[in-house]
Amino acid sequence: MAAQVEGPFNYTATGVLGDQRNSMLQNELHLRDKVGHIKSRGYQLPMQSFVYGLPNEKREYSAADALASWKLSHYSLNSDPALRGWTGNYLPKGGASKTKAASERDFMTMNKAAVADGLVTTEETNDYRATHDIRRSPWNRKELSGKMRSRRLPPTMVFGIPSRPSTPIYEVIEHKYQDQWMKERQNLLSNKRAEEVKKPEVMAGRSNGIVYETRASLLRTYQNPVDPAPLWQLPRFTKSAKAQIQSFRTNVDKSASFNYLKTDRVGRQGDFGIGIYEKPKN
Repeated sequence: MAAQVEGPFNYTATGVLGDQRNSMLQNELHLRDKVGHIKSRGYQLPMQSFVYGLPNEKREYSAADALASWKLSHYSLNSDPALRGWTGNYLPKGGASKTKAASERDFMTMNKAAVADGLVTTEETNDYRATHDIRRSPWNRKELSGKMRSRRLPPTMVFGIPSRPSTPIYEVIEHKYQDQWMKERQNLLSNKRAEEVKKPEVMAGRSNGIVYETRASLLRTYQNPVDPAPLWQLPRFTKSAKAQIQSFRTNVDKSASFNYLKTDRVGRQGDFGIGIYEKPKN
């Protein structure tokens, strides 16, 4: 049997059959696992000539210009930017920043004025900005320093929140809080008992703590007896579905039977007199 020729497509899903494309070698769904090898997952790195990082911004005043200007200033008396440091695209320390700050429009003041005039929509605000031009005041070092001096905080001021007081561990060990609570509870109970003892004395007046009931007080506390409410039952049993079977032929037989039951209770045991007959007593 001839040995299989080693090739790049031997570890793909197609093998020697099917359409073989170079894109299968980078697709994980088409690759098979190699025995004793780990899976290679990642992106292909660029060429060796590739440089990583971001390009540097080009300066208007480069190192070559500084070297040339230094050579000229070394043999001349004219001032040169190289003697003032590396400027590049940055603004100088002169009045350029002040003029820029002075030329900025104050949109906050214009918005406030527009709202005060009753203009709230976007179109009305844009029209107001087109007809009104309010500029920001130039930056003044003296005014800024004066504001900073007025807002200077005292040197003894401490920032933050106060620390929590330390836990009185000795009082906790000695059960001081428990004893204090029990003492307060005992004082509260004793005060309640003293008030309960004083109440009968105040009501009795001169009767040495004895309260006498009168006819008016008895009648005032008497309540008329009220029949208990009947047990609940379905409305159909109270109106249409009434009992149809009568154990007695006539009402006379029924009343006679109940009278006999009353007289027969005397010799029976139980609270309702329906138990067994009691033995005769000597």
